[in-house]
Amino acid sequence: MKRFLWLIVMILICSRIEAQVYTIKFASLAPDGSTWMNVMREFDAAIREETNGDLGFKIYPGGVSGDEKDVMRKIRLGQLQSAGFTGVGLGEILPEVRILDSPFLFRNHDEIDYINEKFYNKFAADFERQGYVLLGWAEVGFVYVFTRTPVRSLNDMKSVKMWMWEGDPVAEATFKSLGVGAIPMSVINVMTALQTGMVNGVYTSPLAAISLQWFTQVKYMMEFPLANSSGAVLISKRSFEKLPLEYRDVLMSNAKKYLGKLTRLSREDNFKSIESLRKNGIEILPAPTQDMLDLFVEKGQDARRILADNLFGMEIVDEVEAALVEYRNAERQENKK
Repeated sequence: MKRFLWLIVMILICSRIEAQVYTIKFASLAPDGSTWMNVMREFDAAIREETNGDLGFKIYPGGVSGDEKDVMRKIRLGQLQSAGFTGVGLGEILPEVRILDSPFLFRNHDEIDYINEKFYNKFAADFERQGYVLLGWAEVGFVYVFTRTPVRSLNDMKSVKMWMWEGDPVAEATFKSLGVGAIPMSVINVMTALQTGMVNGVYTSPLAAISLQWFTQVKYMMEFPLANSSGAVLISKRSFEKLPLEYRDVLMSNAKKYLGKLTRLSREDNFKSIESLRKNGIEILPAPTQDMLDLFVEKGQDARRILADNLFGMEIVDEVEAALVEYRNAERQENKK
C-alpha cells in the first residue's frame, strides 16, 4: 500500500513538473546551420537559462514543416506555435505589412530601421488582431536584380526574361509598373529555368544568390537595389497568452535582443556575399544616372499605388511615404550643420 501511495505521489510530482515546461514549436524556411538558425538557437538557449528550462523552442528548420502557407495552417491547428516568415508569408496574415517590401522605397539601412521602429506598434497591434504576436523584425535584406546581360536602364530591363515569384502581389505590381513582362514560377523551379534559358534574370539578396547557386547562371548584378525584403518572427496569440506573465517578458526581451542581432548579422552576411560574388566573376553594375534613378523611384511609387488599389489601401502608403520624407528632410538639415 505504501509503495502504491509513493508511486501516486511520484506521478503527481512528475505531472506537475511536466506542466511547468512550455515548448514553442518554431518553423522556418531557413536551413539549419544558417545565420538565421544559429541565432534562433542562441535565443532558445537564453530563454531556457532564464526560465530554468521551463520555456524553450523546438525548431523545425529548412522548410521541413512546409512552405509558409503550410506553416500558417499548422499554427491555426495548434501543431506549431511560432515561425519566421518572409514578407510573402507576413502578407498572407496582414497585407498592409507588404508596404515594407515595395520597390525603390528605401535608400539605406538607416531608413529601414527608422520605419520599422516608427511603425512597430501599429503593425504589432494589427498582427494581434489577426491572432499573432510580433516578436520582432528579422529582414532578409536588400534585393538586387541579377541578369545574364547588363541592365543599365529601364529599357535594358524590359528586354530581360525576368523571373517573378508566383503568387506574390508585390512582385506582380513591381514588374507591372516597370513594364516588364516577368515570368511567374515557384522559387524551386528557378534554377532549372535559368539553366534552360526560360529566364535570364532574377531578383534576390546577395546571400540567397549564393546559397541557391543562382549566381552560377548570371553575369551581372545591379548595384541599385530593387527593394528590401522584410521578415519577422511571430507566435500565435493563443499560445503566447498561455505562458505565465514572467515568461512572456522573458520571451519578448530576448526576442528584441536576438532578432536585432539576427538583422545585424544578416546585413553583414549580405555585404560579404557581394564581395564573394565579385570574386566569382559577377560584374556589379554601377547605379544608373540620376535621371534613371528618379525614373525607378517614380515607378516604385506607381507600384505602391497599384498595391493600394489591390492589396492594402492608400492610408499606409501615405503614412510611410510621409514618414520617409520627414526623415530625409531631417537628415539633410543635420548634414548641413
